[in-house]
Amino acid sequence: MRIGFDAKRLFCNHRGLGNYSRDLIRILNQYYPENQYDLFTPEVKIDFPINSQNTQIIQPSGIYKVLPSSIWRSIGIKSDIKKHGDDIFHGLSQELPIGIEKIPIKKVITFHDAIFIRYPELYPASYRKIFTAKNMQSCRISDKIIAISEQSRQDAIEFFKADPTKVEVVYQGCNNIFRQKATVEEKDQIKSKYNLPTDYLLFVGAIEPRKNLATILQAIYQEKIDIPLVVVGRQTNYTAELRELSIKLKLSNRVFFLHQVETKDLPAIYQLAQLFIYPSIFEGFGIPILEALCSETPVITSTGSCFEETGGEFSQYVDPQNAQEIGTAIVKVLQDLNLQKTMKKQGLIHAEKFTDDKIADNLMNLYNSI
Repeated sequence: MRIGFDAKRLFCNHRGLGNYSRDLIRILNQYYPENQYDLFTPEVKIDFPINSQNTQIIQPSGIYKVLPSSIWRSIGIKSDIKKHGDDIFHGLSQELPIGIEKIPIKKVITFHDAIFIRYPELYPASYRKIFTAKNMQSCRISDKIIAISEQSRQDAIEFFKADPTKVEVVYQGCNNIFRQKATVEEKDQIKSKYNLPTDYLLFVGAIEPRKNLATILQAIYQEKIDIPLVVVGRQTNYTAELRELSIKLKLSNRVFFLHQVETKDLPAIYQLAQLFIYPSIFEGFGIPILEALCSETPVITSTGSCFEETGGEFSQYVDPQNAQEIGTAIVKVLQDLNLQKTMKKQGLIHAEKFTDDKIADNLMNLYNSI
C-alpha cells in the first residue's frame, strides 16, 4: 500500500499537531515497513529521521517553488499525488487539498478538535471562516475520519455534519521517550541544566489563555501553596501577562518559565515533578497528560472534554476555572503519599491503552477497510 500524508505540521510544528504527525509516521514505519509513505510538505524546518527505503519527502516543484506554499498545499499538490500513485491520502490536520475528490484516491483525515468553534473569542474571524469551510469540505469528502477521542468524534459530527458511520476513534499516543525512566545522573544533569528547584509543580504546553495558567497562579496564591511552579512552553505575548500576575500575587520567585526545552530533556523534567497540572479549558486529546502518566507523575486536569479519556480513572479532575478547587486538589495530592502512589501506578496502567502497537494496528485496520 502507498499512503501519502499532508506532512506540513510534521516538519513545521514543534508540539501538538506536529507531535501527532511525527508519532504516526514513526509508528507506521516501525510496525508496517512494507508500505510506502510519501510525506508532502512545502518546507522542512524540523529534522525528522526517515527510512529512505520506504519513505520520501515530496516538496513543491516547478512554478510552485516560487508561489506561496499555501497554493501548492491547497491546489498544486494534487498533481504530485497522482504522479506518485498513492492509494490513500491522509490529511493529518483535518483538511484536504481542494478538488482532491476529483482524482481516484481514497481520502482520510484526522479530526483533532473544534476548539475554534467552541471558543470563537480565542481566534480571529478570518481564521474561523477559512477553517470552518475547509473542515466542512474535508469531513464531507473523506472516505474515513479518524477522531483522536470520543469527544473529537462527537465534535466532527455535531459541528461539521460528518457522517457518523465514517468516523472512527483511533487514539493517539506520545513519544516513547516518556516511557523510559531517567537515571539519577540524568535527572541531576537536567536539574542543573535548567536550574530546577528541588520540588516543583509542572505545566507543559502552549502558553495561551485557553490553557488556564492564570488560574493555577491564583490557586497557588489562594491556598498558600509554597512549592514552586515550573512552566514549560514557548514564549508568547500571554507570558508577559502571567509574569505581571505572578508579581502582583507575590509569586514571581516561585514561578519558573522554561522556553527553550529540548524534547529529549522533557521526560526527566516530568519525572522530577511532584505533580503535573493541566487545567486546560478544552482539548481534542491532551498529549501532555499522557506524557505525565507515562512518566509516573500524578496528574490534575480538567473535567469534561476529552480529559477523562486521556487521564483515566485515577487522575484528579477539577473545574478548570475554579482556582479554589484546583488549589484544594493540589494540596490533597501533595499531602497524601498513598494517593500519589496509587495515581502513579494506575496512571501507568491506563497509559498502556495508548501504546504504539495498538495505534499501529488500529490505523492499518482503518486504511485496509477502504
